[in-house]
Amino acid sequence: MSDLPPLPPVKLGYTDNDLDRMSAKRGDDIWLTATFADPRARLYVFAGETPILRRNGDRGDPLFTAAEAAAFGEPIETAFLGLANGAPRYARLVKELVKPDPNAYRIAEITVDDPTLLITDMRTIAMQGVVEPHHLGPMAEGKALMHWHASHRHCGRCGGVTEAKQAGWRRDCPSCGAQNFPRTDPVVIMLPVDGDRCLMGRQRRFPPGMYSALAGFLEPGETVADAVRREIMEEAGIKVGRVGYLFDQPWPYPASLMIGCHAEALSRDIEIDTEELEDARWFTREECWQILTRQHPERLSCPPPLAIAHHLIRSFVNGGLRLSPDGF
Repeated sequence: MSDLPPLPPVKLGYTDNDLDRMSAKRGDDIWLTATFADPRARLYVFAGETPILRRNGDRGDPLFTAAEAAAFGEPIETAFLGLANGAPRYARLVKELVKPDPNAYRIAEITVDDPTLLITDMRTIAMQGVVEPHHLGPMAEGKALMHWHASHRHCGRCGGVTEAKQAGWRRDCPSCGAQNFPRTDPVVIMLPVDGDRCLMGRQRRFPPGMYSALAGFLEPGETVADAVRREIMEEAGIKVGRVGYLFDQPWPYPASLMIGCHAEALSRDIEIDTEELEDARWFTREECWQILTRQHPERLSCPPPLAIAHHLIRSFVNGGLRLSPDGF
């Protein structure tokens, strides 16, 4: 197939976040008190890693008033996320869920036996369109921030118990004075390209038949391009030349930034790291088109449009190797 039918654009998940974060106001306690009392204020509530939603027909509504959110028990932390067209938005962390029987969830000592609630995981919410799309970005922001609060309650310098400050965007240690800020872990995710072919791999945890772009954490002292080259060499034994950045994506599992790149392959022979990958192989643009359109003869698949890997593959199908003018 020399001329592949163009693939229409699809939306990348979690990248739409129109909240005005109002970061200059995070230290203004008078403003914050008035903002929380605003009748338009609403909270995204997370029981540990799990968002709580109100059923709204076939969908879920993730926003609760302060009074409604109080029904889920004593908050562990609450943070100001920003303003949505002037309406305050917050994230709140409450205790994790357990399910003692099929009909009721328990949050700490609070039993939630309410058919009007919908409690499901973040991936399901995003992949199945459970909430209106404009909520996904703020929910990713809130989930990542609440995970940080849950996992950084002690000072890394002296071990003291830290306190939330700056509307939930800093944790201070009263014992030694250290200030701690929310953590985001950068991850490079990349598609090596050799002319009309790209390389994809699969991990053992993937569903049967799924292949994806390679990925790995950026290490201290590395550039994005250096991390791309290192990860491809480590996982697949492929030498890489130029690297081109395409796009990035917040990834709240638990709090990463996915940096999507194409990479110019300079070698062809694959040597996989069997601890990282179960398999890796070269795919032609035609095969990738078949995978994306669910027409591959082996019934192979790739990640859904929610994920940046899907868009790296889609960009390759629509235009081949994409590099910035000079590469990295």
